[in-house]
Amino acid sequence: MSNRLRSLALSLISMTAFVGPAFAVDLDITCRCVVGGTNSTTAEWIQDSVIPAFEAANPGVNVNLNQFGGEDAQLTQQLALDFSTGAGADVTAFDGFLIPSFVEGGLLKPLDEVAGPAVNDWSGWAALSDGSKALMAYKGQYYGIPLGTDVRMIYTRKDILAEAGIDPDSWQPKSWQDVLDAGRAIKKARPDSFPIQLNAGVAMGEATTMQGYWLALLGTGESVMDDSGKYIVSSQGILDTLNLYKTIYVDEQLGDQRAQLLADGRNRSFANFRDGVTALLFEGDWFYRSVTREGSEFAVADRDNVMGWAKVPAEKPGMGIRGQDFVTISGGTGFVLNPATDAPKEAWALLSFMNEPDMQNAFQALQPRITARKDVPIPNSPFLTETSQTLLPLTTARPNDESYNAVSAEIQRMTESVVSGELSPEEAMAQYKASVTGIVGEDRTVSLL
Repeated sequence: MSNRLRSLALSLISMTAFVGPAFAVDLDITCRCVVGGTNSTTAEWIQDSVIPAFEAANPGVNVNLNQFGGEDAQLTQQLALDFSTGAGADVTAFDGFLIPSFVEGGLLKPLDEVAGPAVNDWSGWAALSDGSKALMAYKGQYYGIPLGTDVRMIYTRKDILAEAGIDPDSWQPKSWQDVLDAGRAIKKARPDSFPIQLNAGVAMGEATTMQGYWLALLGTGESVMDDSGKYIVSSQGILDTLNLYKTIYVDEQLGDQRAQLLADGRNRSFANFRDGVTALLFEGDWFYRSVTREGSEFAVADRDNVMGWAKVPAEKPGMGIRGQDFVTISGGTGFVLNPATDAPKEAWALLSFMNEPDMQNAFQALQPRITARKDVPIPNSPFLTETSQTLLPLTTARPNDESYNAVSAEIQRMTESVVSGELSPEEAMAQYKASVTGIVGEDRTVSLL
């Protein structure tokens, strides 16, 4: 064979291998998860269940998991950069509250705009409640599929409550005063302890807003926005919330002030609870199903005997949002499609595959949780079953508003300025009012004082 013919034959073979049945589609999926580290079970689920099953059902499609171990805010910044430049993974984990700001910034597109009519034909939509679908929706369009929702509560160290002379099995505070009194009793029994953890500061990001500020503010009967969609920038509820922070962290040192100001403060708060430094910790159900589970960095020894929980009380009985005695708030995470994906059909196939019952049940086997699908139960977890049944009827949600993310950042700064002792509650609220007004405009704010 001549060199020319040999060259042509090799070229044809090469082309056939590239465009024929052996042609491979490569997909990347990103989550804030690391096997053996942050959100380990999510990484294990994707790596050991989703990817092998999907690749077996879709020959020629290869899936790679990008494990991200940084903070939530760091992943958000990376996604904003990726989506703005046409880079990044095809499918990525996403917190629903970010959707409005990403959409308004031109960084996300509706699922059916990215992947076509197959999205609307997916049978799984019928298994999602309207509430769960709303977690990943904006202005009537779906931008992702929710993985699940959550609730928030006070986690207790029953052994430490008992040491302070408090019955750990019956303790259910009915007011902020009850929480503070328990903290004082623990502080008296353990002078070096920081009994109460109510997240504050910039470093904890949305965990400050959701696990801290919201849980207090709802107890005053207020929300971040009023019923007309205006941001409340001056109110008695805001002042009461900031004064609660001041009491805990500045006036009485019932909480670990330094931890609220450090980059790794949230992990320090977990370590404090694990080590018995903190006995009353305001957190979401994720703390039980992931952070403190056996084998994790912050596992609590003999967890099911030493850990308890209580509902978050209103400031005073009946004073909470909607006149409630107890309050909580729910968020929701899921996965979205990168609008710049090179393989939209395959990316949607992966996203929908992850959310079929078989894959969701595989996740539940690793980490039981409150799922978005009505046909996927919580297996073998009395704790999560009890807390979800008790708290979901009491819950509320963050505003589905494009400015919320920026306002939340100002909430975090406001709490930090009080917890650090830099500003008084009144000064911090005035600064918050000015900042939020600058973000949303005076016509979208309201002062109740």
